[in-house]
Amino acid sequence: MRIRLELYASLMGYLPAGSDRHASTCDLPDGSTAHVLLDRYGVPRDKAHLVLRNGVFLHQEQRDAQPLADGDVIAVWPPVAGG
Repeated sequence: MRIRLELYASLMGYLPAGSDRHASTCDLPDGSTAHVLLDRYGVPRDKAHLVLRNGVFLHQEQRDAQPLADGDVIAVWPPVAGG
């Protein structure tokens, strides 16, 4: 299945060379989860604070439990601090 991964802010450095600005598309085996995808790109799980699947927030436990589907878009942001 083909999945689009979008990484933002400091996570963009985990995308491979030649990626389209902040995104990359890859093929994953059926049954793969969001954490499988993040592991493939070397994104540390503790840095993946906000994870959306097709615009819907994935809670930490869902990132291992819910298999992705062909065409899904996973968007990830790191923790943000500021004031």
